[in-house]
Amino acid sequence: MSGRPLSNRTAIAVLTMIFFTWGALTSLNDVLIPHLKAVFEMNYAQTMLIQFTFFSTYLLMSVPAGKVVAIAGYKRSIVIGLCVAGVGALTFFPAAKLPSYPLFLFALFVLASGITLLQVSANPYIALLGDAQTASSRLTLAQALNSAGHTLAPLLIGPLILSVAVIGAADLARMPEAQQTAYRIAQAESVQLPYLGIAAGLFLLAMLVVLFRLPALTEATERADHQRHTFAEVLRHRHLRFGVIGIFVYVGAEVAIGSFLINYITDPRMGAFDAATATRYVAWYWGLAMAGRFVGSFLLRRIEPRVLLGAFALGAMALLATTILTEGHVAVWSVVAIGLFNSIMFPTIFTLGIDGLGPMTSKASSLLVMAIVGGAVVPLLQGLLADRIGVQLAFVLPLVCYAFVAWYGFHGARRVGVDANAVPVTQA
Repeated sequence: MSGRPLSNRTAIAVLTMIFFTWGALTSLNDVLIPHLKAVFEMNYAQTMLIQFTFFSTYLLMSVPAGKVVAIAGYKRSIVIGLCVAGVGALTFFPAAKLPSYPLFLFALFVLASGITLLQVSANPYIALLGDAQTASSRLTLAQALNSAGHTLAPLLIGPLILSVAVIGAADLARMPEAQQTAYRIAQAESVQLPYLGIAAGLFLLAMLVVLFRLPALTEATERADHQRHTFAEVLRHRHLRFGVIGIFVYVGAEVAIGSFLINYITDPRMGAFDAATATRYVAWYWGLAMAGRFVGSFLLRRIEPRVLLGAFALGAMALLATTILTEGHVAVWSVVAIGLFNSIMFPTIFTLGIDGLGPMTSKASSLLVMAIVGGAVVPLLQGLLADRIGVQLAFVLPLVCYAFVAWYGFHGARRVGVDANAVPVTQA
């Protein structure tokens, strides 16, 4: 496509498709966890290697992704990220054919590498496309489409992955070895068709993005950083430093809750549903986050983002306390409802963290995206807790995480000292 670059509004509309796509890909991990747990007969800690592999990629690949953005720019980085994610989705085919758990983890690593590049490029880009005062609202609206992907993927693709009935370990052990092997292959191969379709969609989306001319925002990349600030200098900004921790604990808590939802809801003391039915509650979890982001986008234009962030974190803590202390439908719906309070947290912490950093925004974005590794660490720790004290009591870990988010909203996000002299962000 030739001619002038797209307007900010049109560019934001194009980017929302990207947010929707990686939201769908991320939520499918919540379906893969109980599925692969059954296929490979693993405990909770072993199964949480799925989230550990996926989210540790953010730690390993965020800085290289930032370099790609500095060299290739936003548009090309988005296209590259989609193509890398597409290659990862294709790798699910041989992983299921074998089947091989290590190859599944490798496929997730490649897929997550592409999403990391999308996170590093698209999050700050959409925050900078317009008035800095409404950046939190704008990114929250885009994240609402991300939540739409989270919501629809378990509903539309989850039943395809969980289509083969799960056989208990005792029943499986009584089957002849040949039948056991055939069963495991059938379970593993149920992911092939969904992920082939995902790969095709990612490559198609990359081709579509190539056709659009997105506005250039080089003022907020390393190309405009004539002083060549280091990461250590960027971390001198208090609101960014605590923002990195905030992203770490928030993403960790959100992912840990989603990762345990199906196993938690199928517990006879809670919902006692089968795994396929429980995926609907995962959809509710992310659907409430989507609804909250649409509402939050409106509220953030009228309420100071720091205050709203702290209030929502307190709401999540109250719901976690409820699910830990109750059973049955109260416990089920209280943990599912946390999705509503998760809604504004990531975009609000992100925009508060990069606020006023100007040409240092690219490095700050890399650090904040790197902190998404919390999605690898916290679920693994909760898995270790669940193996020892049970899934229900293990929810105390995300409760502590939300306590830090509440503190960041009310106190940690305030800019003081060197923060007060931060470089204003320039718009294209």
